[in-house]
Amino acid sequence: MSQEIRNLEPRAMWNHFADLNEVPRPSKKEERVIAFIKNFGEQLRLPTMVDEVGNVIIKKPASQGLENRTTIVLQSHLDMVCQKNNDTDFDFDKEGIKMYIDGDWVKAKGTTLGSDNGIGVASIMALLSSNDIPHPPLEALFTIDEETGMTGAMGLKGGLLNAKIMLNLDTEDDDELTIGCAGGVDVNISGSYRVEAIGEDTKAYKLSVTGLSGGHSGMDIHKGLGNANKLINRLLAETGDEFHLRISMIDGGGLRNAIPRESFAVVAVTNERCAAFEQYIKDQTLILQAEYATTDPNLMITLEKTDKPNKVMPLSKQEGLIRAIYACPNGIYRMSPDIKDLVQTSNNLARVLVKDGEINILCLTRGSVDSEKMDLAQAIKSAFELVGLTVVFDGGYPGWTPKPNAGIVKLMSDLYAEMFGEKAKVSACHAGLECGILGTNYPEIEMISFGPNIRGAHSPDEKVQISSVQKYWGFLLETLKRI
Repeated sequence: MSQEIRNLEPRAMWNHFADLNEVPRPSKKEERVIAFIKNFGEQLRLPTMVDEVGNVIIKKPASQGLENRTTIVLQSHLDMVCQKNNDTDFDFDKEGIKMYIDGDWVKAKGTTLGSDNGIGVASIMALLSSNDIPHPPLEALFTIDEETGMTGAMGLKGGLLNAKIMLNLDTEDDDELTIGCAGGVDVNISGSYRVEAIGEDTKAYKLSVTGLSGGHSGMDIHKGLGNANKLINRLLAETGDEFHLRISMIDGGGLRNAIPRESFAVVAVTNERCAAFEQYIKDQTLILQAEYATTDPNLMITLEKTDKPNKVMPLSKQEGLIRAIYACPNGIYRMSPDIKDLVQTSNNLARVLVKDGEINILCLTRGSVDSEKMDLAQAIKSAFELVGLTVVFDGGYPGWTPKPNAGIVKLMSDLYAEMFGEKAKVSACHAGLECGILGTNYPEIEMISFGPNIRGAHSPDEKVQISSVQKYWGFLLETLKRI
């Protein structure tokens, strides 16, 4: 890690971010970062607890003269999305993030950076460890598993917090104040098939779709980015009958909240159709690169000969699967009729794994209107059940209903205009923030979310803007003075 990052301003926050990024913290593997934060609080001699699901709560008394102010919860999540480029050798379970400075941005070498939500965590750490920053009574809430189920927020019991206002430090545009978000539900598709022997008169190929931009399946879903699972399925759908193509394996995408950047398939084609198949893929590559030139300029489709697999899918199962994936909605389902430019309902076809007689497909369906969200989930379920696959919903979580007239919204809106000479964008977002869940056990808390400019979250292109962090930090400190 570049020592230059530790020298950035605000230095305390960047140093805590650097320390945090040395601790492996994949979602659902947060034991080390929980211990790290717990030890941090205890070393400061502040009241520190870990609840039964793994959330860490640290409380700090107010600065002198601010003892009678309203108690504030500062909230961020400890886990991070772990994505890397295909050619990057990196173990998220063992290694710290390798960061560097590129102009006004901090980036990571071939992996996600962890600025989502590490900048928020580091900000809270800097406030807890400070001796000279004025602040009201603070309750720091570090939740776990936000990225893959929000089980930390769901498991937080009532009665642990006394605050009346919550500042969630987990958004990605420094000119926005977020006051609402979408809920979500995990759609899990599974099935099995009896493998068949491959024909003798065939050759095998590995088909790869790589280089897509990827991104956050909530915040970036409106950008029309390519989905590797949909693109490779499009190629396979057009080749079955004409080239007598048989599928041995498909392996595409990864986490539910990341738009898939890569997908791979191993297929067999009859000998007499190999030349035509190779030409077809070349032709389709040019077509798809033209279609996605703006959103995914680095799209690559490659075809290379490989060892012949022993087994393939039965043709009937293969055809049904391809048609169901084709039918599966992906991207925007409906825009909000009430809030300008807000995606109301969407789906991300996040993961497709077909191998050794087993089919597993994962989607994340998001929506600000719960009934419409579940209607879309039912549409996805119908497409896959028609071809004999099993569909199960789980991991559902509620949205966060905006309260534009809340006192904290007015205070921070007015303060933003005073500090920066322009109005903040007060809006809801399509991401799944934890506020809606936390509000179920703490319904009286006023909540607002904000943060610095972060781009490419949930992808190896993730970066955070240095100047924006400085702007956000000043805004946070002034907010604490005025609450």
